[in-house]
Formats: sequence, C-alpha cells, structure tokens
Amino acid sequence: MNYRRAPRALAAASAALLALGTAACSDEPVDADPQRVEVVAAFYPLQFLAQQIGGDAVTVSNLVKPGAEPHDVELSPSQVGDVAGAELIVYLKGFQPQVDDAVQQNSADRAFDVATVEPLLDATGDGHDHDHGHEGEEAHEGEEAHEGEEAHEGEEAHEGEEAHELAEAGSKDPHLWLDPTRLATVGDQLADRLAEADPDHADGYASRAKELRTELEQLDTEFTAGLETCQRREIVVSHTAFGYLTARYQLEQIGISGLSPEHEPSPQRLAKVIEEAKEHQATTIFFETLVSPKVAETIAAQVGAETAVLDPLEGLGADNNGDYFSVMRTNLTNLQTALGCS
Repeated sequence: MNYRRAPRALAAASAALLALGTAACSDEPVDADPQRVEVVAAFYPLQFLAQQIGGDAVTVSNLVKPGAEPHDVELSPSQVGDVAGAELIVYLKGFQPQVDDAVQQNSADRAFDVATVEPLLDATGDGHDHDHGHEGEEAHEGEEAHEGEEAHEGEEAHEGEEAHELAEAGSKDPHLWLDPTRLATVGDQLADRLAEADPDHADGYASRAKELRTELEQLDTEFTAGLETCQRREIVVSHTAFGYLTARYQLEQIGISGLSPEHEPSPQRLAKVIEEAKEHQATTIFFETLVSPKVAETIAAQVGAETAVLDPLEGLGADNNGDYFSVMRTNLTNLQTALGCS
C-alpha cells in the first residue's frame, strides 16, 4: 500500500463532497490519478515551474485560465475543491487574495509559498527618485508667500497621490520570475518540496531542477549580453511589473500605472510619463498581452513613439502556444529594439 497517498485521500474526500454540489454547473472533470502527485499552481509561471520539475510524476492544474488576468482571480467552488484536495499547492502569498484564503482555510500544511524562498523586492514605483519639492519651490519663489505655500502643499499632495498610485507604502513586488536566477532558486526549493510529498521520485525532481537551472542561467546570460550595450536604459511600461528584470539587468522602468494593471492612471500621472518619455527619447511604449493597449497607444502618439509588447508573464494569452522561455526571449528582442542595443 502506498501510504504517501493517505493524507491526500482524506483532504480529497472533503473536496469531493464540495464537487458533488457543483458538478451540475462545472464542465471541468475532477482529476484523480493515483500514480501522480497532484499539484495546483496559482498562476502560469508556477505552473511552468511545477511541470518542468515534476515531469511525468506530477499532474499540474492552473487556477487561472489562459487569457485571464491573475491578480484578482475569483475561484469557483470546484477550484476551491482542487486546492483542498491537492498534495501540493504552489502559490505566492499576497498576489491573489482568494487563493490565499483558499490555502489558509483548506491546505496550509500542503502549500509552498514561493515568496518565502528569497525576500521580495519592495515595489519601486517608476523605478527612480523624484525631486518632489522642486516644482513647488519654484512656484513659491515666483508668488507671494501664502500663495506659494498653497502651491507647494498642492504639489506635495499631487506627488503623494502619484506615489500611492505606483506603490503603496510597504508593498512588495511579486514578479520574481522575471529574474531567471531567482526562478531557478525557487525551482530548487520546489524540487525539495516535491521530494517530501513523493520520496520515490526525489532523484528525478532533483535532476530536472538541475537541468532547468542550467537553462535559466543560459537565459540570464543571453539577457546580460543582449542588454549590455544600449543607447538607453529606461523603459516605459504599462505597469510597474518589471522591477526584478530592471534590477537584474541595470535598466530603469517608468510605469504608467503601479503594480496592479487594473488601476487607471490619473491625468497628472499620464502627463508625467509623457514628460519623462520625451526626456529619455523613448522610441517604444510597452504594453502587455493581458491588458488593453489604449493608454500606451495614447502616450506613444503624444511622444512620437511606437508600441510593443513587454510581457510580465503573469499568464499566457488565450492563443499563445509559447512558454516561459519563448516569451522571455521575445521580451529580450523587443527590449533590444526599443533601447537601441548593439
């Protein structure tokens, strides 16, 4: 008898009861392969990682469908049942509130929070510091003291609102997978967690994690070499998802909006981005596959730039047949074109 399956069977029983109540409104079959470890991944990069390292020893399901935006995913009852019945849940705490709740209520003892592998970076707003008081000081010098103080207070309020748009105090950037070396480290830890759940295949998990690390280190080398000599180092992006990429390869992101792509930028923020895009002679305004390009197109028209995709890889598009490596290499090509790299 395979006693490794016993804890999962107990958890799956409650999931099955829940599934019975939802079967009539769900077309998704309940996956039950006793020969494989059942892994639930919270979104695409974690699905990719689990599939690469798990190989034929695992069955991996993704809580976010292709083409859907993962930040605010709403779980169906059957998906909550999947979380409750899985042997391992791979997620990133703080990125998807409903996933956090489902894990906490059903499977905290079987969850692997990838944010615990390495400290997350602080959300960096648009990637560089501003002299917040400069414009207010100029107004103060040109007007009477009282009027100048009011202008200065208004400027501080505006800058404070803009900073809040881009990065709330104490918020963390979850997009660690955009640094291939960090993703490799997460992969090493995931192999260990899979080995705990399935000791019989521990050697296979370790071997595949090592192979994946080699591939990710090669990708890192390609990015380092490809972005070493460029005319510009600033990228204008639809939301500030690229902190790990810019930190790794010494670039600077100018975000139209903050970490959440659903937040509409204020008119003041749009004006600021247009100003900075012109200042840095940006030739490309980047948008993403899972959000509307309209704002990026508006800014591009204002500065005489083109638009292109820079994919934060939170998920694959509905018609995307690529994978992590192909999307990242497309990102590299688009960055080289935008930055004038030789």
